[in-house]
Amino acid sequence: MILNLNIPKHAAIIMDGNGRWAKARSLPIIAGHRAGEKAAEDVVKRAAEIGIEYITLFTFSSENWQREQDWVEEFIGLLRWYLQHSIDKLMKNNVRLKVIGDRSTFAKDLQDMIADMENRTQNNTGITVILALSYGGRDDIRRATQKIAMDVEKGIIRSEDITEDLITQNLDTHFCPDPDLLIRTSGDLRVSNYLLWQMAYTEYVFVDCFWPDFGAKQLDLAIEQYSKRHRRYGLYSVAA
Repeated sequence: MILNLNIPKHAAIIMDGNGRWAKARSLPIIAGHRAGEKAAEDVVKRAAEIGIEYITLFTFSSENWQREQDWVEEFIGLLRWYLQHSIDKLMKNNVRLKVIGDRSTFAKDLQDMIADMENRTQNNTGITVILALSYGGRDDIRRATQKIAMDVEKGIIRSEDITEDLITQNLDTHFCPDPDLLIRTSGDLRVSNYLLWQMAYTEYVFVDCFWPDFGAKQLDLAIEQYSKRHRRYGLYSVAA
């Protein structure tokens, strides 16, 4: 049935509820993130099967640095393990990996791992998986604005040359289309500083389950909801 639906070209996901999933099972928080990693693999596999071209996963926000140090260290350790051990699977499945966010906040060896993964998968032609790491929507816009301001100072462009397209070209997501669909798990109804510029006309689907319990079936149901939406982009429509 999913094949007859309108499939989004780009889906963005806020993978929320890993910690609460673990607490409900009297497990350490990091166990929830490990389970969340498995859920992410299953969802990416299903997304590729049904024709989604880009999937952006909110993996670690710029605000997450303010959490307890033990949690941050455990999460960074899990991220480092993923980057060290997933390359064979990415290559086998023809997945291109991209990372958005302020990677300068990570240790140098982790920055090198990220760059290496991007370089080694850059010619893969399957689904593009975008990990939002140390990412915040406001920070993305701030960094884009700084780059444009520097070009104005250097005389490369004039202030009157600044357009929405120019701002978009300087965002972390300059290489992909804006998300058609946002999915957030765990029942919270907010976007949490995620892709703020890019989601001006994104359709939102909120799912009342923790991320580790989200899988192919839940993705299909979210796309079914999305497929019923009439996207007008602010334009008048007789169907409205």
